[in-house]
Amino acid sequence: MLHGRKWKEESAFLRWVEIAGDRCYSYPVRILIAILSILLFAPNTETAQATISFPTEDGGVVFADVYGNSEKAVVLAHGGSFNKESWSAQARTLASAGFEVLALDFRGYGKSHGPGDSAPLGAPLYLDVMAAVRYLRANGAKSVSVIGGSMGGSAAGDASIASKPGEIDKIVLLGAAPNGPADQLKSATLYIVARDDASAGGLRLPKIREQYEKSPQPKELIVLHGSAHAQYLFQTDQGERVIHEILRFLLANPSKPVR
Repeated sequence: MLHGRKWKEESAFLRWVEIAGDRCYSYPVRILIAILSILLFAPNTETAQATISFPTEDGGVVFADVYGNSEKAVVLAHGGSFNKESWSAQARTLASAGFEVLALDFRGYGKSHGPGDSAPLGAPLYLDVMAAVRYLRANGAKSVSVIGGSMGGSAAGDASIASKPGEIDKIVLLGAAPNGPADQLKSATLYIVARDDASAGGLRLPKIREQYEKSPQPKELIVLHGSAHAQYLFQTDQGERVIHEILRFLLANPSKPVR
């Protein structure tokens, strides 16, 4: 029986393995094969199926691009230096993996607007994420996960905290952590951050690890080598590995323990 936590070093990154009692989460080989097939053979010519808009609960309007059509859905929430179009490559990969993908523009970006849109970093961006999640649920999605980078990752975490149980199945936070109390997250959570990722206030990893520690199970923290922040990770030689880890996490069933 294994207890506690340990660092597991792999070729291009360090993974924080959380082991609780004699239960730890693993992933079937068939999922890894499926991921490799998607990455190697998915067409790279798919464009956004449609641009849509929907209201937020505080009177805003969010515009988003939708890719694919499935009962499994993913919301993509961009960082402060990005927009909905910045996710196009990842959106195509996720759509090829069988997800319906909604890449949103936060209020203050593109045509999206709402209270606080003149200074988005201080605006209630989690309401934009919640509006996207509820739009997908209302239009047939049986499961909805959220991937967020930096500002969008914090908004994704805060949306999970504010959501009803079961509304958001999984969240992936790139270089980010919830602004709110992580122990109130209602979704399985994957944190991904580069070890030397830093802001003007210093390294981001300590705060992210602190929020990770407070997060309920199931959860996972992957610490990559390098300093690329959030969506910039996709522009590095680790970009393919990052999307691989995201697909693995989204396709896996965390409720099924493997000894």
